[in-house]
Amino acid sequence: MMIKKRVLLSDVATLAGLSKATVSRYMNNSIVLPQETITRIETAIAQLDYRGNSLARRLSKGGSETLGLVLPDITNPFFAELADAAEEAAFEHGYSLVLCITRNNPEKESQFIRWLDTCQVDGLLFTTNRPDNGLLRKEIQRHQRIVLLDEDIPGSQAPKVFADNVQGGMMATQQLIAAGHRHIAFIGGPDELMSVRERYQGFCTALAQAGLHCPAEWVMYGDYQREFGQQALRQLFSHDRRPTAVFAASDFLVLGLLDGLRELGLHAPQDLSLVGFDDASYANFTQPRISTIRQPARELGRTAVSLMLRLLSGEENVPAEIRLPVTWIGRDSIQSR
Repeated sequence: MMIKKRVLLSDVATLAGLSKATVSRYMNNSIVLPQETITRIETAIAQLDYRGNSLARRLSKGGSETLGLVLPDITNPFFAELADAAEEAAFEHGYSLVLCITRNNPEKESQFIRWLDTCQVDGLLFTTNRPDNGLLRKEIQRHQRIVLLDEDIPGSQAPKVFADNVQGGMMATQQLIAAGHRHIAFIGGPDELMSVRERYQGFCTALAQAGLHCPAEWVMYGDYQREFGQQALRQLFSHDRRPTAVFAASDFLVLGLLDGLRELGLHAPQDLSLVGFDDASYANFTQPRISTIRQPARELGRTAVSLMLRLLSGEENVPAEIRLPVTWIGRDSIQSR
């Protein structure tokens, strides 16, 4: 079987009657050429079916036809579902989607934002779940082609797509109260994050409406990690006065709470009722299955792409913020009192 020879940039240059350097600079959009010369290069590309640097070709036409999706953690099922929907929506509109995983590293976050300076992507869909010290806001403020989703960066003016965290916190707490619980703790992520503050706000509102109060030692903040949930459970159960239920600001934290219960030889919901937030894919397969607030991960991803396309088209009336409704998902992790 004959193997087709790969067409090189030098082949394009030879057919066009130009130097390789001239063709390379044209492909990288770093030279201004007469229209006749441009036509020779594009004709050579077409005749040879040159595909050696499709990104450069797209850049030469004024854009990369690529969106970047910046995520802190692709192993979290919530972010994986969001990414899948964003890629689907981008593809439907002729765009590729590049995943940019930061692991909450500030240098990586800044690096991906600077991709906009080099036109490696046309726009960035940006998610972080670490508190900002102001540096990230400054980076974002330099650009007009960023959409924030899931978590706010205070002071930034980029369009934003969030879930209704306050409503979710209220719904979760109201379900526990309706089940007869009067001693309810709150376990959150970092207290500087918008999502955590808003979910706690909903928690407090529901308690106040029911004439209830949560002791300060039953409110704990830490990383959005399973390990912190386990640590929080140990701390809660180290006191003589214990809650009968916990509202956790993420399903990941609920996994840690379940770990902590098992460590003590206890079980949910018999010894502690639990409610999470996100409705991650595993929530329906744990023991017990997790009652939770469903965040619309797929709709977040698709809505963010839609906003970005409106930005790229030059639309003036792009919404500053969109809030998507959440849904109560009742399962087995609550026991009535």
